[in-house]
Amino acid sequence: MTNTLLVTESGLETVETPDEHAGAGDTLIAVSHSSMNYKDAMALDGNRGVVRTLPLVPGIDAVGTVLESPSLEEGTLVTVNGHGIGERRHGGFTPRMRIDASQVTRVPARFDAWTAAAIGTAGYTAALSVDALERTQKAMDTPADGPILVTGPTGGVGSIALQLLSARGYETVAATGRADEMGDYLRDLDASEVIDRAELSEAGKPLQKTRFGGVVDTVGSTILANAIAQVRWGGVVTACGMAAGNDLPASVLPFILRGVHLAGVNSVDAPAHLRDAAWELLAETLDVEKLRTFTQTVGMDDAPGIGKQLLAGTWHGRAVVEIDAD
Repeated sequence: MTNTLLVTESGLETVETPDEHAGAGDTLIAVSHSSMNYKDAMALDGNRGVVRTLPLVPGIDAVGTVLESPSLEEGTLVTVNGHGIGERRHGGFTPRMRIDASQVTRVPARFDAWTAAAIGTAGYTAALSVDALERTQKAMDTPADGPILVTGPTGGVGSIALQLLSARGYETVAATGRADEMGDYLRDLDASEVIDRAELSEAGKPLQKTRFGGVVDTVGSTILANAIAQVRWGGVVTACGMAAGNDLPASVLPFILRGVHLAGVNSVDAPAHLRDAAWELLAETLDVEKLRTFTQTVGMDDAPGIGKQLLAGTWHGRAVVEIDAD
């Protein structure tokens, strides 16, 4: 049986008691894959802003097959994203997980376990963001007038959001602090234009020259405020992250004078119908071969090192963690 990673009061440990750390719920999953996300990096580092209880199995993603469940057939390929796993209850860095069936999502038939893990919370959040953008556009009858800005585009959410948006016919602008280093990578993900994040990093006027038809934001704070100030009339801005801060030093003027819409995206607590819509969007749109080009497959022993790179801002793309459940 593969070992389990466990965050304890004394640090990160590897234990051989997966059943003891499977958690609670009416459904038992044989976990074969997880992934590395920024939250996982924080958890592996013992950050109490993420680690809400100790001891804790990290891993905000879990992909595997059903072993027993009151409503899911044995052998069904499923994923769990969010719902507090890897934060306030044991997560996916273990070969066994228990959770209620109502919090489990069936993996679309198009995807295998590795692909579902490569998508993970990052891709699922990107799809929630694109779905929120399109649903709000449709509800308000305001199709995007101009390119969609994606912030944090070298991260997991941004990387997949760029690909999804492009595949769905949008022009995209990627704003990164590593434009010289990562420009080719971002253009390979179909970014129409790559700009320096510095253009959005300093406090600006509440209304600025219009530039974008919408925004998929993963960072928050001043960058998000400037992005909002540059959105054209009726544009939709989605916000799903706060890597740059949880503040929003903005004005109400873009919302009142330009009819800009701000849509929050919560991947942890999203209801089942939004989760299913996001995975359906991924099944319809995602270029799996392109996903493979920016995804690495690693073992659980590699996860702490990748976590340090994520925290240092030197990792880009996705990392699938193989659990190898027996």
